[in-house]
Amino acid sequence: MTGSPWPALPSWLALVGMAVVIVVVGVRLTKIADTLSERTGLGDAVGGALLLGALTSLPGNVTVLTGALEGDAGFALGNPIGGIALQTVWLAIADLVYRRANLEHAAASLENVLQSVILVAMLAIPVIGYATPGLELGWFHPLSLLIPLLYAYGLRLLRKMREEPMWQPTRTDQTADDDTNGDGDGEDGGGEEDPYGRVSTRGLWGRLAAFGLVVGVAGWVVGQAGLGVVAATGLDSGLVGFTLTTAISSLPELVVLITAVRLGQLTLGVGNIVGGNVYDVLMITVADLAYLQGPLYRDAGPTSLVLLGGTLLMTAVLAAGLILRDRKWIGFEGVSIPLVYAGTVALVFASG
Repeated sequence: MTGSPWPALPSWLALVGMAVVIVVVGVRLTKIADTLSERTGLGDAVGGALLLGALTSLPGNVTVLTGALEGDAGFALGNPIGGIALQTVWLAIADLVYRRANLEHAAASLENVLQSVILVAMLAIPVIGYATPGLELGWFHPLSLLIPLLYAYGLRLLRKMREEPMWQPTRTDQTADDDTNGDGDGEDGGGEEDPYGRVSTRGLWGRLAAFGLVVGVAGWVVGQAGLGVVAATGLDSGLVGFTLTTAISSLPELVVLITAVRLGQLTLGVGNIVGGNVYDVLMITVADLAYLQGPLYRDAGPTSLVLLGGTLLMTAVLAAGLILRDRKWIGFEGVSIPLVYAGTVALVFASG
């Protein structure tokens, strides 16, 4: 590390305090992003990815950057991977909230399916990076630059799919109708007055930026506190990043998802999770560039590779759930995803 780690007690208190801040801001982000997605015509799936996915990922992104700049490769890589894994688990929790049907069935959206496939492709790049630790471009791995290129191409595919859809999900009596016209008559959200009806679109963008700054600062505090916990406990930094700090920095995704589901904005909620996961993969590139000691994959250790494999498996299960659209309240993905997450963490502990 480049500086002295925080003591144990202040680190734990900071983590608890930032959890409260992140939850409070997350609720407001949900409503503002929902309103903006309607006014700009982005739609719920793409709006969830571009607006909510970007802003709710900020705490985790700043945490990743903090770990990389402090010289802890395992912590820097474990956080974005853990963010993807835990935010996917959030969908299983949301399934419990939305009791009418299986969430992946009700939130039928080809955009979310395609984003899940893009996410799998992007996660494959760090695996190849692990297998080729000797490749260097300056101080970083050249394959890290391929991740944002894949993301940019994925956005192009998403736009093409939206403009010229070749497939449509089969509508059933359990398929949700998200309120996309802004009149408040969507499922579960009907009749609710727009809390920002008198605020201009420019004003909403300003509030969105202000809240983004708040969660960004919170992410820095979480990163410093997480490194303090690692120093005080001696735990593997990759595992701490995968579990503890990720659990706090990804709270906006949970708050947004639960709020969106309760308002009946199911596609927006799922799009927030999938879109946020894609942003987390982009942070692997940022972490590799910010880690000046050499390629990130070379120094992150085998723990991060195990965590990466488990996250890939969870993402594949989610994509399968979005495609198969199980009619049961809790489908196979709602059971499998938490089990894979728990099994991945247990495997790291078992392997020492």
